Amino acid sequence: MGKKINKKTFTKRETNVSTKIKTDRSRLKVNGGVFVYTGAISAGELAKTINVPIGDVIKFLFLQGKMVTINTILDDELIGLVCLEFGYDFQKKTIVAAEHFEELEIVDDPSKLKPRPPVVTIMGHVDHGKTTLIDAIRNSRLVDEEFGGISQEIGAYQKEYNGQKITFIDTPGHEAFTQMRARGAGVTDIVVLVVAADDGVMPQTIEAIDHAKAADVPIIVAINKMDKPGGDPAKVKQELLQHNVICEEYGGDVIAVEISAKKKTNIEGLLEAILLVSELKELKANPERYAMGTVLEAKLDKNEGPKATLLVQNGTLKEGDFLVVGTTYGKARRITNEFRKVLQEAKPSTPVAVIGLSEVPLAGDRFMAFSEESEARAIATKRKLLKETSERNKSSAASLDDLFNLAKEGEVQTINIIIKADSTGSAEAVKASLEKLSTEEIKINIVRASSGAITESDVLLAGASKAIIYGFNVRPDAKTRAKAQEDNVEIRLHRIIYALIEEIEAAMKGMKAPVMVEKVLGQAEVRKLFHASKFGTIAGCRVVEGVIKGNCPIRLIRDGIVVYEGKISSLQREKETVKEVKYGFECGMTIENFNDIKEYDIIECYQMVEEK
Repeated sequence: MGKKINKKTFTKRETNVSTKIKTDRSRLKVNGGVFVYTGAISAGELAKTINVPIGDVIKFLFLQGKMVTINTILDDELIGLVCLEFGYDFQKKTIVAAEHFEELEIVDDPSKLKPRPPVVTIMGHVDHGKTTLIDAIRNSRLVDEEFGGISQEIGAYQKEYNGQKITFIDTPGHEAFTQMRARGAGVTDIVVLVVAADDGVMPQTIEAIDHAKAADVPIIVAINKMDKPGGDPAKVKQELLQHNVICEEYGGDVIAVEISAKKKTNIEGLLEAILLVSELKELKANPERYAMGTVLEAKLDKNEGPKATLLVQNGTLKEGDFLVVGTTYGKARRITNEFRKVLQEAKPSTPVAVIGLSEVPLAGDRFMAFSEESEARAIATKRKLLKETSERNKSSAASLDDLFNLAKEGEVQTINIIIKADSTGSAEAVKASLEKLSTEEIKINIVRASSGAITESDVLLAGASKAIIYGFNVRPDAKTRAKAQEDNVEIRLHRIIYALIEEIEAAMKGMKAPVMVEKVLGQAEVRKLFHASKFGTIAGCRVVEGVIKGNCPIRLIRDGIVVYEGKISSLQREKETVKEVKYGFECGMTIENFNDIKEYDIIECYQMVEEK
């Protein structure tokens, strides 16, 4: 049996949303000299509520050139005129249905607002030291805590500095950050932009700046790797100027802190800068209400069931609260922090892991706590129905077939394309080639052209802009492909430029012919390496998607980039040579004429099929 919850603790907290606004009396009231109303009201209802004879109201409006009776419905302008004439201010409130709680605008009593810790996301270009900085901050906390050495349970953590807490979100790279913003969840208060002093502003640095600006979040620049020779912080600040990130030395308001994450130099200076920006923002929340917030990540735990990492953004989450999370609901049966320590409650800006939900929610889903299980279940059911209806009605992203059909019909259209390549130079070359294809009838619009693997961020952007994703010598992983299929986003993969140009030209001319397309059969992850003088490098693998077939071509992918293409020379399972290995099973394989295999490489098996 679980711990019995003291119901008295619930009565002290304010509810976030009322589902009982039904009577006329509740939608019209005078509060401190302010007439508050919702929806349409008649002249008679207005006169009665502000305690003015109806004759006086009709007479006043007549003098304003308006002929009304006791039952005439007044618009907002007339309501305002009457209220001001008889000594009242006025305010119209919009009722938000409980199932749309993301749209709810919480207005807290200023006396109940308390300072809350800032929520910080660390972003930056790959290899600029983001992970090292996160580790430096986390380790400095672990040294101070009795939990030292215990691995973290959730992808977010808190650091206490000078008696003040700072919440760091560990997991949202650009993809998760975009996903949360796409779902309307502004979880981050401050972005720390990590830029290497010896490398300067790079493509992912620019992407991080774009994300921060789109979310309207202040930036603190952490100029890292100051311990390395050749570091030039002045050059970094000048390069940032080109992207409208103006540091204090140049008359702007962006704080730049010079650090070395590797040597743990000036980490305190960075934390002080975070607290300074936080103080200027005057971050506050009301802990005396039921909790509201956002899902940072979620998974299905084989021992504990659906498990979600929640960031409490307002209110206090208590053990035993009933929750609506996205389209699912449940009870907060257990709340734990990053060290698996069980908490009785979590206040604003606190990240916690919660078990007790009926299903696994999605990262970026909003959540709200309620006092009654029946209310939570009813609201979750409504939200699920609304989502299903919306998904049935929503338009999917564009596909090459759409382009072909539109060209056939002779309509003037724009086709949006996202390009991902193995290098920036390749991406720019492809972009230039495609832009030349634009005609008076069809315009080619390049939404994004960048280097690196195809990610969920690209799929989200393609869905929002109705774009096709083209990949050159880069691959999406299984999770990204699943997301693309779910969002109806088309991903086209090529290795040579002219094949893509011919494909689009044919579609634009309405002459699309059957083509050979690639079908991914499966992926295996390298878990262990064995070296034998007779066979070379043997990769011990687990099949993580689909099936691996010994007679099909393969490619070896490292960090989303294709490093080799060839075929399997030997495929074995339990010391027996086999033709194929299915999902979930382990196997050993060698690649013909290639031995530079590393742990965690992905070996992808595919075949070419004719698409009619």
